Amino acid sequence: RGGDQWEMEAAAAAVCEERETLVTDLEKVLEQRDAVYEKIAQHLQLKNVIERLQESEQQHLKMEVDLGCNFYVQAAVPDASKIFISVGYGFFVEFTLPEALRFIEKKCLHLNVEAERLSKDSAKIKGNIRVVLEALCELQGMKNLPLDTRREV
Repeated sequence: RGGDQWEMEAAAAAVCEERETLVTDLEKVLEQRDAVYEKIAQHLQLKNVIERLQESEQQHLKMEVDLGCNFYVQAAVPDASKIFISVGYGFFVEFTLPEALRFIEKKCLHLNVEAERLSKDSAKIKGNIRVVLEALCELQGMKNLPLDTRREV
């Protein structure tokens, strides 16, 4: 009988360890998804700026540029008909304003697909966490998972 108790405790410990691993995985996936959403927001903000530039039809532009740590300097752009956009890995590409809008549209579509994939991954992990919690309850002799232990992770 003592061996059965030890086996149950060992199984419960393994299930708890699996749950912790799943929770860590879920946190990583949600952080990645949040980073993708941040990139989408940045691209949409750039799109709005480009559209305003096109509407104003100004070739000369004055602005404040953040050098870091909220230290701003005045900048003058003599030709605002072309801009440089970061395309990743430290590379920037020069675009005309219409080209930039097309690039941003494609980039946002790609980022939305990535965000959707990460959302599906997080849903799968949440489901796996639920299964592990139910297994733990079963090992501990509980019939159903108590309602107060259910929470959104």
